[in-house]
Amino acid sequence: MTDTTTTQSPGRTYSGSCHCGFTKYTIKLKLPPAILSGSVHSSKMNSSELSASSPKPTVRLRKCNCTVCHKMGFFHVRVPFAPTEFSLLSPLDPFKELGDYQCYEKKFHWPFCKFCGVRCFGFFGEGENVNREVDGVLREVWAPKAEGWEEGKTGYLSVNASSLDAGQEGLDLREWHEKGWIHYLDCLDDKEGVQWGKPHRGGCY
Repeated sequence: MTDTTTTQSPGRTYSGSCHCGFTKYTIKLKLPPAILSGSVHSSKMNSSELSASSPKPTVRLRKCNCTVCHKMGFFHVRVPFAPTEFSLLSPLDPFKELGDYQCYEKKFHWPFCKFCGVRCFGFFGEGENVNREVDGVLREVWAPKAEGWEEGKTGYLSVNASSLDAGQEGLDLREWHEKGWIHYLDCLDDKEGVQWGKPHRGGCY
């Protein structure tokens, strides 16, 4: 069983990008996640409930078996409050300068780089340009709008873990699997609860 008593780090900011470097972002992660497979909450929530919120603020590392996420190969990283924990450094007008895929009710945006095709994040809600300190320098960034943001209800942001820049201290995606930090969602039809260690039907490791 996964050790659920591991102390979280105070949080570290990591960089991510598309393959050609046109899309660049930073995200603050506190690892390991506060909710793991052995926690009292983990087995009591279905996919839709855990997608909308968590009993305690935590990074959520997840893979989903719905056809959109599966065909995109999207490895979800969700943070407790995206408006302050995610900054898009480039481009500053993502829905003008990036390609955008929407499906079904067209609520969610799945932006992708028009040059290399890499999809770094998914989003719905409102965004805004703000001044924020990045590497000790105050600069303009795009971020989800904090006012009115309610995670999973009025706003949603998920970073594709595969777009995090490799080789950063404290960031090893192998560890996430080996230590059981990834949970699997059944958003294909939401018939089964959240589970650790094994994908739902139609999903993948």
